[in-house]
Amino acid sequence: MAEHELVLSGGRVIDPETGLDGRRDVAVENGRIAAVSEAPLAGREVVDVSGLVVAPGLIDLHSHGQGVAEQRLQVLDGVTTALELEAGIHPVASAYRRAAAEGRPVNYGFATSWALARMGELAGIATDGELGVLLAHLGDPEWQRPADRATTDRILARLRTDLADGALGIGVLVGYAPGSDPAEYLAVARLAADAGRPTFTHARGLVADDPQTPVDGAEEIVRAAAETGAHMHYCHLNSTSGRRIDDVLALVARARAEGARVTTEAYPYGAGMTGIGAVFLAPDRLALRGMTPQSIGYLPTGERVADAARLEELRRTDPGGLAFIHTLDEDDPADAGRLTRALAFPDAAFASDAMPLHWGGEPPEPYAWPLPERAVSHPRGAGTFGRAFRMTVREQRALGLAEAVRRCTLVPADILGPGVPAMRQKGRVQPGRDADLTVFDAESVSDQATYTATTRTSTGFRHVLVNGVFVVRDGELDAAALPGRPVRA
Repeated sequence: MAEHELVLSGGRVIDPETGLDGRRDVAVENGRIAAVSEAPLAGREVVDVSGLVVAPGLIDLHSHGQGVAEQRLQVLDGVTTALELEAGIHPVASAYRRAAAEGRPVNYGFATSWALARMGELAGIATDGELGVLLAHLGDPEWQRPADRATTDRILARLRTDLADGALGIGVLVGYAPGSDPAEYLAVARLAADAGRPTFTHARGLVADDPQTPVDGAEEIVRAAAETGAHMHYCHLNSTSGRRIDDVLALVARARAEGARVTTEAYPYGAGMTGIGAVFLAPDRLALRGMTPQSIGYLPTGERVADAARLEELRRTDPGGLAFIHTLDEDDPADAGRLTRALAFPDAAFASDAMPLHWGGEPPEPYAWPLPERAVSHPRGAGTFGRAFRMTVREQRALGLAEAVRRCTLVPADILGPGVPAMRQKGRVQPGRDADLTVFDAESVSDQATYTATTRTSTGFRHVLVNGVFVVRDGELDAAALPGRPVRA
């Protein structure tokens, strides 16, 4: 009998592509899955995982937490690949170089950023491949204004360069520039279609909420898919749709039935998070979404914003400061039902929208672990996938376990797969595929992070391997493990 480098023995193996769901041994060699066998396999190291689920490593399409510390929180939540696709980065070559030089605990990759390209062309802002630039200038009206044809061409040229450098798609924060020309959005979609890669859109507001919007945000996405043939991915549909989730899901379902390629994602929280300078958080726009200043929580101080005057002050002095946006009440059965329907919508991916950490002072040495208590963020950065399994499988029974696994493995892999060959090696437990594997206890997997204890790590994720290397073993992080590799188109 061949002796393998590593064998995970006796686990319940779920491979969402083939439909396998049964007791198997899984062998790993040189960062790849070498065998999946009903018969026992021999290994130089054998780890007994009986009673546990062996799944493909979880894939997060929507993670703004791209540093080592943030990705450690995610790997403890079962994630093996965390991608920055909605906001994107520009230039992507700089972001890939930086991540490679620093090392990452999970696989990483980037879309190009329409917003940052616009900031460079319309506002003269220097971009360096860092998300902090985008957050700092999120509320600057200069980059949000309509662009003339020549400027649009230069924006598209920047995006085209990033696509040639391996960007995984085009991130389009059109909801942060709602006055931009819808024709420019269609031009971006055509560019994505030509490149064979998706767009990842933070939608504009809905006409039902904001009659002054130049185009309904949901209709814009499905129209672009129909008119250009582009694959349009609808980011965090739960947070941009609010209490109109069912209307938006119905629109997406009709567009799909007519042949448009529109995919969706959702996260299992009723509150979002963004820079407090975002245009839609201006005091005079909050009522359009049924909010008041007290719907906003300012992360650096932990305060609920008292009134419009305090909100204006924070937007002026710290426009990139992270803020909670409370849009759905998780304790209200009607809102909880809306959230569940967004998660359970056919072929919707689970995605975290994880945010960078706020350190409450000078950040520690970049590889330090555990995190200091002063480090805070949105709990979705530490708990999205444990929470999604807990809610959709055990508590609400909206999805079976194998289907929930598919939503955070094969579904995101296939969203990118046509234009990104590397993703065809992920999201599967099959010989020859990448040995990105997540081993968890289906009965205890759960989130622990809350809105007041935002970085508590999930429970139930027993082992997490990235490219065949244990980053989490027996529930404990190996802080020296940085086996993450770049994912490029």
